[in-house]
Amino acid sequence: MYAIIKTGGKQYKVAEDDVIYIEKLEGEAGDEIVFDQVLALSKDDAIQVGSPLVDGAVVKGEIVKQGKGKKITIFKYRAKNTYRRKTGHRQPYTCVKITSIA
Repeated sequence: MYAIIKTGGKQYKVAEDDVIYIEKLEGEAGDEIVFDQVLALSKDDAIQVGSPLVDGAVVKGEIVKQGKGKKITIFKYRAKNTYRRKTGHRQPYTCVKITSIA
């Protein structure tokens, strides 16, 4: 059994007991979170596809941790000029364990 959910502008294929890293959501570690934007739901061999969402389908998860990803280096450079800019960025994420699909 799996579901395709939408969160943070992205789509994720999840099953029970999966651990996924998604865009940062509000909450502390141990909090329960509900994903109600379910695009598709699969039980055994039957697939239920929503238009755009599946009615009554809910995916529940538990926040494992909040964190920041690896640092990304941004370097801007113009040849033959004294123009150099170096910046960096660490994207925040939320680690979620899927507990149930209903």
